[in-house]
Amino acid sequence: MLQPAAGYSAEVLVWVASFPRSGNTFLRIILHRLYGVRTSTVYDVDGVAQRLGKDLIGFTDRPGTLAELRASDEPHFIKTHRQRDVDVDENDPAICLVRDGRDALVSWARQASEEDPNSYEAELREKILRVGAIGTGSWGNNVLSWVQPPAPHRVVLRYEELIHDPHAAVTPIVAALAPALVLRPDAAIPSLDELRRHDDRFFRRGRTGSHHDELPASLHRLFWSRPDNQAAMTMLGHSKPDDDET
Repeated sequence: MLQPAAGYSAEVLVWVASFPRSGNTFLRIILHRLYGVRTSTVYDVDGVAQRLGKDLIGFTDRPGTLAELRASDEPHFIKTHRQRDVDVDENDPAICLVRDGRDALVSWARQASEEDPNSYEAELREKILRVGAIGTGSWGNNVLSWVQPPAPHRVVLRYEELIHDPHAAVTPIVAALAPALVLRPDAAIPSLDELRRHDDRFFRRGRTGSHHDELPASLHRLFWSRPDNQAAMTMLGHSKPDDDET
């Protein structure tokens, strides 16, 4: 059982951090359904809430500056796809949601090419090759920024655990990071099939291993050519395949 980490107050700002298309929206829905929590974002506009609906996501406008939220007497959950940067205090708790980089990149490229499916591979290549020390950055650097160095108040949540058993995956983390929150007695988490009926392009395949039939071999090799991706994948327990497997 996770325990609150010493040295910080549990009634603070909690980051809901992930690379794009790693399950962040599903996690926000789960937090809303299980605890009645409404999440805000680090961004000025929440495009996901605009697309899917504020009530489905459990969206709320950010109720103050980050400093004000840290000083609040209740927890505030803030979504971000950015790398851990100067906006993140070293003592800020965070749920670090991580997904196999190949699956996340495939899903992001599919979303970016919704209106022009022929641009999918170009979008995928561009996203694999992303650089930048600020903002979202590359998949590997993004993940590494949140999970290294390890910290008890930055809890790693794996995508596969989230979709397999959302209740079991999320409740011990919330108990550790925001113990004042209480489960709603009528809590019910929508299935991915239910969410697909709401928007089947946003909630697409929703499974692990989607890269097996969506990631061309040349781009698979390109993904593994990046040292940051190799480091993050190794940390997550994924081995680099032999060349003849890519």
